[in-house]
Amino acid sequence: MAASTNSFLIGNQTQIPSLKPKSISQSFIHFTKPNTINLTTRTKSVSIRCASASTTVGSEQRVINFAAGPAALPENVLLKAQSDLYNWRGSGMSVMEMSHRGKEFLSIIQKAESDLRQLLEIPSEYSVLFLQGGATTQFAALPLNLCKSDDSVDYIVTGSWGDKAFKEAKKYCNPKVIWSGKSEKYTKVPTFDGLEQSSDAKYLHICANETIHGVEFKDYPLVKNPDGVLIADMSSNFCSKPVDVSKFGVIYAGAQKNVGPSGVTIVIIRKDLIRNARDITPVMLDYKIHDENSSLYNTPPCFGIYMCGLVFDDLLEQGGLKEVEKKNQRKAELLYNAIDESRGFFRCPVEKSVRSLMNVPFTLEKPELEAEFIKEAAKEKMVQLKGHRSVGGMRASIYNAMPLAGVEKLVAFMKDFQARHA
Repeated sequence: MAASTNSFLIGNQTQIPSLKPKSISQSFIHFTKPNTINLTTRTKSVSIRCASASTTVGSEQRVINFAAGPAALPENVLLKAQSDLYNWRGSGMSVMEMSHRGKEFLSIIQKAESDLRQLLEIPSEYSVLFLQGGATTQFAALPLNLCKSDDSVDYIVTGSWGDKAFKEAKKYCNPKVIWSGKSEKYTKVPTFDGLEQSSDAKYLHICANETIHGVEFKDYPLVKNPDGVLIADMSSNFCSKPVDVSKFGVIYAGAQKNVGPSGVTIVIIRKDLIRNARDITPVMLDYKIHDENSSLYNTPPCFGIYMCGLVFDDLLEQGGLKEVEKKNQRKAELLYNAIDESRGFFRCPVEKSVRSLMNVPFTLEKPELEAEFIKEAAKEKMVQLKGHRSVGGMRASIYNAMPLAGVEKLVAFMKDFQARHA
């Protein structure tokens, strides 16, 4: 039986149609001996042109994805996962088929934790948990684990996600917003000296990077209550730069922006904070349960954790988070400079000192051109540039996996668009 160009020939008899006849790469499976598969991958580089600029970005048929999350993953990570998908390291099964209590998956989750600890230099007195439910579930888990119903907690609200966290906490304790940027459309971060923190607050909560509004903390406030702790939602800048974990009681993040696919939530928590959950806390929200069971109390998001592990390994290969931060700063500077030097044609509303390195919101001087901008960008294979539905405009999310060439492509397009529409 002859195999078509869109099929894999398995053994001598079974022909299986390719799942992706137009995939980003051409993949070939060869049986060399029983139960062993060699998967080789050949990718093609494609030159993408915009106006007079020519930029090589990724592989054939891959778009430049500026999505806020789920977001682009490193191409080499995707190709590694592709090569291991059918038969992980000769185990005879995919990661998606493994028992979460088997030795194969235990090696995966343990290495993922070890690499994350190395990346962030996580002290030994902190536990790392791989959970589910997104960062949003942590909005409830935090007060249920860290305080009683009448305890005071403080929130700094610099955007939509900080606001959502505060509103959820109202169900479980006595939260107070000690600063909000809502009146200024979430374009600033407060100065820390003037914050009127509650003297008895069990914790102070911040969202380290607001995905929707593009506001990022460049430094972190100190908690005035000696018994209180700082908590940060770092979903959209997690592992984008070095962080002194010891400044925090809890750091939590959804994986789907910088370190993996959706479905994994990472919690880094100081161990002395773990064993204080209220009696009413659902078992799946009890940090003690997950810590005692090494994140394996129930079936975890196995494949998602595996993907996170590949990303952690890739970040280490790049030289760690100091090197990653340099790359992110370069990309962000290039894009913000294009906005600021456009003579008002493009505008970023965020105060310059707290502009996010990850999420860049911008508008057009002529709002009626925004739909055309997004449409033309899509034709150039630049997608997901539409701003969040709550704020409008445009937003370019330039997470770790976004190559410099992708930002260069966008900037060239912006300059060309301005030349034609100014």
